[in-house]
Amino acid sequence: MEREELIRELTERARCIRVEVVKMCAKAAGHVGGAFSMTEIIAALYFHVLKVDPKKPDWDGRDYFILSKGHATPALHAALAMRGFFPMEWLATSKQLGSRLSGHSSTLVPGIDASTGSMGHGLSVGLGIALAVKAERASNRVFVLLGDGEMQEGSNWEAIMAAGHHKTDNLIAIVDRNVFQACGKTEDILGIEPLERKFESFGWTARRIGGHDLTQVLDALEAVPFVPGSPSAIIADTVKGKGVSFLEGVNPHFVHLSRQQEIEALKELGEEV
Repeated sequence: MEREELIRELTERARCIRVEVVKMCAKAAGHVGGAFSMTEIIAALYFHVLKVDPKKPDWDGRDYFILSKGHATPALHAALAMRGFFPMEWLATSKQLGSRLSGHSSTLVPGIDASTGSMGHGLSVGLGIALAVKAERASNRVFVLLGDGEMQEGSNWEAIMAAGHHKTDNLIAIVDRNVFQACGKTEDILGIEPLERKFESFGWTARRIGGHDLTQVLDALEAVPFVPGSPSAIIADTVKGKGVSFLEGVNPHFVHLSRQQEIEALKELGEEV
């Protein structure tokens, strides 16, 4: 597939993911802003980069993906359904009694490799998987998508230190740098920059990209590992709520979209209502 055609396809995939997130978060409250900030990354991973088989979610040869910022799972659920891991109809049951689709990532859902939600756990789990893969001399890669707020967690820095020490170049950390956490801006609450230099000081190779620019997203994801013997870190500068004007950059951390907001959001996303 030509690059321009791939970008167009992934742009449409990202739009459709956002549409489904809006629908889910109008039916039950959810983390719309954090789901929207990572949408292009999720689209690129599930529709181009990850080696997975929707018919065999537990296939031994798959690439692993862990959503450490597990509260943003509506975007992941939408991508998994669109990719064929489970029926699209499941999305309408999100956070409803008896549904497999809860408000955080759960291994009850086909295609999800780790249950997450408590901040700071995903990278440690990903490192454990990456080390096991290395021990077996297998070729699986492990991608972990983290929130920037959870970079304040000490457990992440222990994992970063250990990953660099063990040279786990099959581990890729992607930080969704949307500058907000639940109660405000990360730099006002507990500053985390300069992230690239911090990762590099622990033996990682880091690259900073525009997280909504699919050309930059693809270039980075296709280039990992950036350096053999070194884990890779991608710092993706993003906008919380990206894609819907009344949500962009205003820290809509956990919201229940009203019917009018749902209609406005869907129209902005080019969906007929």
